[in-house]
Amino acid sequence: MIRLALLLALVPLQAIAHPHIFIAAGFEIVTDEQGNLTGIRTTWDYDEFYSLMILEDMGLDRDYDSVLNTAEQAALNGFDMKWVEGFNGDLVATLDGEPLSLTGPLETTAALREGRIVTTHLRRVTGTPELTGHILMLKPYDPTYYTAYEVTLPVTVPGREGCLIESIPPEIDSALANMQQKLSTLDPSMNPEDAGLPDIGADFATEVEIQCPAS
Repeated sequence: MIRLALLLALVPLQAIAHPHIFIAAGFEIVTDEQGNLTGIRTTWDYDEFYSLMILEDMGLDRDYDSVLNTAEQAALNGFDMKWVEGFNGDLVATLDGEPLSLTGPLETTAALREGRIVTTHLRRVTGTPELTGHILMLKPYDPTYYTAYEVTLPVTVPGREGCLIESIPPEIDSALANMQQKLSTLDPSMNPEDAGLPDIGADFATEVEIQCPAS
């Protein structure tokens, strides 16, 4: 993220889209006894500054000891799960290139760990397709690039051995070129965040490829 921020600072544009929230993401691939894909459990680990903003806004952890009581814990749980209709959870999931249909967030949790808010949620996969022998791709990103996701937390497939998991980082130079091209079409006085640039965050997204061979 430091290298990305440095590169963005060098882009010769008066106004540039840039992230305001930084999230470390991780995934647990959920399967049934037959090895079919049933769900994707996502972990979001928010940056310290945004976590502090949320805690202060909600009036939690007033003594700044990163310890929440039962009532505070209950209040925090689900703060980021009030999704508007059509929101995809900042996650594009495909199987062999075909989009997967996912439910909204289920089994939500939230915790405060060393000043950072960490939340999890489960999304069920419609149809429970077979995972063995297929390629599952996960691409977490915010199309507006207001939130930046880095897949630095574990990606696991519990109960399955031999699964190959590869993180494919974005090509930063190409992403910057794409961003410059998109921004060059705007009026110099216009804020890119207000311009509705389509899918600008996809250029900076990490992809995760999961393949589970037959056992």
